[in-house]
Amino acid sequence: MRQVYTERDIPASGQLQVAIGSIITPSARDLAHSRGVSIQELPPDQITIIVPPDRTVAIGADHGGFRLKQDLLPLLAELGFAIRDIGVMDGKPADYPDIALQVAELVASGQATRGVIIDGAGIGSAMAANKVHGIRAALCYDVASARNSREHNHANVLTLGGRLLTTSQAETVLRTWLATPYGGGRHQARIDKITAIEKRCSS
Repeated sequence: MRQVYTERDIPASGQLQVAIGSIITPSARDLAHSRGVSIQELPPDQITIIVPPDRTVAIGADHGGFRLKQDLLPLLAELGFAIRDIGVMDGKPADYPDIALQVAELVASGQATRGVIIDGAGIGSAMAANKVHGIRAALCYDVASARNSREHNHANVLTLGGRLLTTSQAETVLRTWLATPYGGGRHQARIDKITAIEKRCSS
C-alpha cells in the first residue's frame, strides 16, 4: 500500500525522504515549495529519515484481538502513521496484560504518540494499560465514546474488543479517535486531577 503524505508531514525546513511511488498531495507539495523543503524519492531501504514519535502508533493484540489487529494495520498505514506492531503475530493464546504493558510503555516513554490494544472485549487491556504511569487508556465502542475519550479525557491509548466489533465498526472508531484532538480548556483541570491521583497512588 502506498503511503500518503499531506501538509502535516512536511517539515519546517530541510528534506523529506519518501518511498518511490508514495502519494504526495498537491497542498503538501505547495507547502514544501514555500518552505524550501526538497522531496526526495528513494527505494524504501535507502530512506534514513526516522518517523517522529508524533506520527507513530504502537499496536498490539492477544489471540482474541489478533484478527482485528491485522485488519486495522492497513488503515494506519493509509493514514500515514508509522506502526510499531508488538504482536501477537498469530492466533496462538497470549495474555493480554503482557501485550497491554508493551504498548503502554512505548507510549509512556514517548516512542509512540498513541497506542492501540485489542483483546476479546477490550476491558482487561484498558485495566492493565492504565496501571502504567502516564497512560490514559479508554475502551471505545462507537464514534461518541472515541471522540469523548480524546476531546475530554486526553486518552493516549485506545482499547478495542476484537470479539465485539466488526472490522467496519472498529475502523470507524479508530479513525475518529486518531482524528479527534484534545479539547484542553476546562478539561485540563480534570486531567490534572487524574495525574494527581496517579502520583499519589504510585508513591
